[in-house]
Amino acid sequence: MLEESASLPLLRREKWLQKRIMAGGGFVAAAGLPDGDYGGRITLAVVITCIVAASGGLIFGYDIGISGGVTTMVPFLQKFFPSILKKAGDAKTNMYCVYDSQLLTSFTSSLYIAGLIASVVAGRVTATSGRKFTMVLGGCTFFLGALINGASVNIAMLIIGRLLLGFGVGFTNQATPVYLSEVAPPKWRGAFNTGFQFFIGIGVVIANCINYATSKKPWGWRLSLGLAAVPAVVMTVGALFIPDTPNSLVSRGKVEEAKQSLVKARGEANVDAELSELIKASEMAKSVGEEPFMSIFKRRYRPQLVIGILIPFFQQVTGINVIAFYAPVLFTSVGFGSDSALIAAIILGLVNLGSNLVSIFLVDRFGRRVLFLQGGVQMFICQVAVAGILAATIGMSGTGQMSKGSAILVLVLMCLYAAGFGWSWGPLTWLVPSEIYPLKIRAAGLSISIAVNFGTTFVVSQTFLAMLCKFRFTAFLFYSAWIAIMTIFVALFVPETKGIPLDSMHRVWKQHKYWNKFVNNEPL
Repeated sequence: MLEESASLPLLRREKWLQKRIMAGGGFVAAAGLPDGDYGGRITLAVVITCIVAASGGLIFGYDIGISGGVTTMVPFLQKFFPSILKKAGDAKTNMYCVYDSQLLTSFTSSLYIAGLIASVVAGRVTATSGRKFTMVLGGCTFFLGALINGASVNIAMLIIGRLLLGFGVGFTNQATPVYLSEVAPPKWRGAFNTGFQFFIGIGVVIANCINYATSKKPWGWRLSLGLAAVPAVVMTVGALFIPDTPNSLVSRGKVEEAKQSLVKARGEANVDAELSELIKASEMAKSVGEEPFMSIFKRRYRPQLVIGILIPFFQQVTGINVIAFYAPVLFTSVGFGSDSALIAAIILGLVNLGSNLVSIFLVDRFGRRVLFLQGGVQMFICQVAVAGILAATIGMSGTGQMSKGSAILVLVLMCLYAAGFGWSWGPLTWLVPSEIYPLKIRAAGLSISIAVNFGTTFVVSQTFLAMLCKFRFTAFLFYSAWIAIMTIFVALFVPETKGIPLDSMHRVWKQHKYWNKFVNNEPL
């Protein structure tokens, strides 16, 4: 098959490839031909494998959902942050500033400093020990952190537990997206990879429901934090029974195991053509002899590096995670009661989860760019509208009163905002970086992308409550401005990657009107 491919006229192949790339269509990794898409059908084995791998999102989603709800529980605040209860009881308190506490935000954001460090280490672990091992390691670390948090008797234990959770999330968030992209058939890679975000959404909803059920119990916060061990066990045990990716096995010299993994994933015995391409890509990467973390900064990888950094950065400056972390706090601050705020957070989580399902069905039909652009416009409108409502009701002073109707309208706008994020920047931030890097720098590239994501999340989550206190409703205008910038960036600089095999992704950059000047005269 490879010999036949090589005999085709070069001009004919290049013209065909250009048409397919501009149309967003798929083609074969080895020969660049429209037929023989290396077992693109969906098999039961690959579905089960990808579901188990994507369940790594459960631990991240559970933590996102649980932390915001716990910080509104009176028993938790009485034990660790009594000053916030005192401030909330003051009738003259600015509503925007009730939860403005750097110590409280450190409880939430400390996880992301640990995640940032772990994601850098995880790149090397993933490359040397495999994707599967990294997920298991992350699950075990997260499990230990959950136990410490649930048993905490002081703030030091809380922070130590959060740091361990961060290390766990850092490892799993680095390994899982690349695992999904490498195992899934190219035609359906977007849907399978979006499963990671879907499980994040499931984790958020489960956590919000648990928070609501335990909020009135004096030990409720312990149960909420300690139950994070359950999704860690689910993911870790599941990961023990799935094979590593063919790409990872080949790069580590385990060719026979890689072939068996391919046979299971593709559902057919004849996988020699695809396996030979994986071997060739691995040999090329090793022949270069460059350190991946040094190679990635070379000019020929500029497109991947820029997009791999900016997309996770932009995802966080949409403000989505501060809304997810602090949804109960936020809703309480704008006029919801404590119980109502937790219910509103559950509704917000369900909307986000439903929108993840929408993305699964649309991402491989309409492509990445359409969802990026549509979601960006929708989020921008909602953020500006929320700022307008807060300005008209609570006002700049923060002492105004919000009517029930206005509070409900804020919730509706937040749900529309969450929906726009859930089918665009939520799943695509994990998908696009996992598919744009060539094999030789994939682990290093994903490490950088995840590190940027965690670093930005830390800064945003650590500063949001202070920003809300100081800038009031204009904090939402700050995030809406970033949404406008990132939507323009996608329109100009992010190419369509739908349906393109991972080892043929370099063709995308060669055909892009801006990025081609970085790669056209460079070796692949």
